[in-house]
Amino acid sequence: MKRLPLTAIAILALTLSARGWLINEKYKGPKTTTTDTTWHSDILPGYEARYVNQGEAFDGPCRSTIVRRLCPQGSRRAYLYIHGFNDYFFQSEMGRRFVDSGFNFYAVDLRRYGRSKEPWQYPYNVRELKEYFSDIDSALSQIRRDGNTDITLSGHSTGGLTVLLYGALRGKDCGVDRIATDSPFLEWNYSAFMRKVAIPVVGFFGRLNRNWKIPQGHCDGYAYSLLKEYHGEWEYNTDWKMIYSPPVTTGWIKAIDRGQGQLMKHRRDIAVPVLVMHSSRKIDGCGWEPDFQTGDAVLDPAMIEERGRKLGSRRMVCAIDSGLHDLILSSQKAREAAYDSIFYFIRVKSQE
Repeated sequence: MKRLPLTAIAILALTLSARGWLINEKYKGPKTTTTDTTWHSDILPGYEARYVNQGEAFDGPCRSTIVRRLCPQGSRRAYLYIHGFNDYFFQSEMGRRFVDSGFNFYAVDLRRYGRSKEPWQYPYNVRELKEYFSDIDSALSQIRRDGNTDITLSGHSTGGLTVLLYGALRGKDCGVDRIATDSPFLEWNYSAFMRKVAIPVVGFFGRLNRNWKIPQGHCDGYAYSLLKEYHGEWEYNTDWKMIYSPPVTTGWIKAIDRGQGQLMKHRRDIAVPVLVMHSSRKIDGCGWEPDFQTGDAVLDPAMIEERGRKLGSRRMVCAIDSGLHDLILSSQKAREAAYDSIFYFIRVKSQE
């Protein structure tokens, strides 16, 4: 996550002075439970999707969405992808790569994201990362019903943190054969003071009102490095993956901080092989510059590597030269290196 443009004192002052902001007051219509859970053609050509009713959450009825592309030759191997913050599944090239390599490909749009977002929900909000476990469980159940017996669970950024936490807390019962991550959000990209003092303070006041909002930087460097209309190669819905990320809630900050702490506390309980990929370079800045095409402008790769080397007992940690924060959306040379690392991990390292 990109650094917030606030000092610890400013964050504290904002939290103390902010009025309680009730998300549900922004929406005046009915809150309708999702009942249509049948497969339908997805917004991405060649894919199909279905909603999963996830019951009642803190902000009303919620749902997740499973997206899949099956291998036409038939396969019992599956790859499940979980997106990051301010994101959704749009990487159709990724699915094609796995299908062409003999895998059934699946992705999830988590609750309050992308295809799954309901009009009464504040985007990307969460109070405990474990809320997402039900979304993952539903996808894994579908994957098994489809006849898959070898499953790789993967995630990018906050999705990487979530799938690693899933593996740590579920242990031997995680139900997958390995976990692969792309720039997982294992640590805040802040100074030690911000990580150890300011973030816990925000989390503490988040207990009083979890919907207080903390603004993020008005930075476009990363988005401009991805979008085809600027300097990147990709097209996606900027209402679902916004150029400027919306304010996060104090409840979200508390959930991320707690999730990172739980993961490191239970890191040795991860019972399956783990892949941690990160960029070779950290990029600082806000407005787009050419350097944004050559490194991670969101997280610190050194922090990812340090924590990644402590996860589980069978791990592969690797740097992708000049990769972006989302390594799969990097330049062709970098993303080919990322795919090579994933397939090597699945084929060789997980069997050691």
